[in-house]
Amino acid sequence: MTQPYTVAIDPVAFHLGPLQIHWYGLMYLGGFVGAWLLAEYRRRHGRLPVTRDALGDLAFYVMMGVIVGGRVGYMLFYADLHWIWQDPLALFRVWDGGMSFHGGLLGVLVAGLWWSRRNQMHFFDTVDFVAPIVPIGLGLGRLGNFINGELWGKPSDVPWAMIFPHARECHELSCDAPWAASHPQWQATLAQFGALPRHPSQLYEMLLEGVVLFTVLWLVSMKPRPRYLISGLFALLYGCFRFGVEFVRLPDFPRPGYLAWGWLTMGQVLSLPLVIIGIVLLVMSRKAPTLRPFTVAMPAKE
Repeated sequence: MTQPYTVAIDPVAFHLGPLQIHWYGLMYLGGFVGAWLLAEYRRRHGRLPVTRDALGDLAFYVMMGVIVGGRVGYMLFYADLHWIWQDPLALFRVWDGGMSFHGGLLGVLVAGLWWSRRNQMHFFDTVDFVAPIVPIGLGLGRLGNFINGELWGKPSDVPWAMIFPHARECHELSCDAPWAASHPQWQATLAQFGALPRHPSQLYEMLLEGVVLFTVLWLVSMKPRPRYLISGLFALLYGCFRFGVEFVRLPDFPRPGYLAWGWLTMGQVLSLPLVIIGIVLLVMSRKAPTLRPFTVAMPAKE
């Protein structure tokens, strides 16, 4: 096996005086800006009968749902729950890292429900409108994970396997030395390269959850389609993609690790309901009214 590529990218994109601008923060910014531009494009083409101001409110609520829901979800699903009584302020230390997609999704749904009721919109018309633009942020977020060299995959000998330096430094089961100790077949590889080549699972997720999911949802949403179809496709495809990638991505340690059978992860458990919900919504869409673009797009301001 030839020397694998080592992911050693500086997480700091540039400096503004003493201020460090990180790539991961730029990915979040790019996701929000890209989502806004696509949402405004869809609004102008009659995909949602609201003004730009109302769309701005929706964008703000969704952004808050992503941040608050993502952080709370991570702390509940993946962090050691001792923080609740030992260090409750850890919930607010977002700079320490830790965001959950499933928590962020719940936050977005709550924000969408609040906005829909205020604007007298059918909840799933709102969700169908938002769903095609979400993969922009998902894909950029996974790219940020790759640049940071975090959330790496299992050791692998595929030609595109990569070395993640942070895996040398930690002492949990997910890292190089403990893994080689538990899997003797990898000891020679560890001795040869000083680290274990691993699946770049972040890039798999960027491709599936970002590029593929966006392409499918965008193309389908640009045509007349029944209510629930876009939401159902999003839930089903994301759930399947995430469930599959978890087989080559290491779970979070020390909690929760593998939940059962030496392979079931929290990410898979949280994705199964999405698959079921997606199937239910697709079935419901067969009897739902067909939604067509409005013949006259709403003006930018009223």
